Amino acid sequence: MTLQDDLTAVQRSLDALVRSLGVLEQQLGSGLEIRRVRTDAGHLRESLALLREAVPAAHARVGPDLVSIPDTPYDSKLWSSAEDMDDEGIGARDRHAP
Repeated sequence: MTLQDDLTAVQRSLDALVRSLGVLEQQLGSGLEIRRVRTDAGHLRESLALLREAVPAAHARVGPDLVSIPDTPYDSKLWSSAEDMDDEGIGARDRHAP
């Protein structure tokens, strides 16, 4: 699941909570307790909206750009024509190990 999918799932759950609170309010009446829960649900909606706004800025760049490396072999001239290159693990061609 992507981050946007998770945020959408939270939004749907919050919408379902608000609908359920409406049903409860019809059954219980609009007493202090149900008003407090509705207010809390409203705060959650506001917080989620702020989170949705902040997420693109914070996650604009999730990871490094990927560079594709072709499967074709490198040009052999890159390795054989260089006179001054060192052979890995052996050293320079004109020098000897101590």
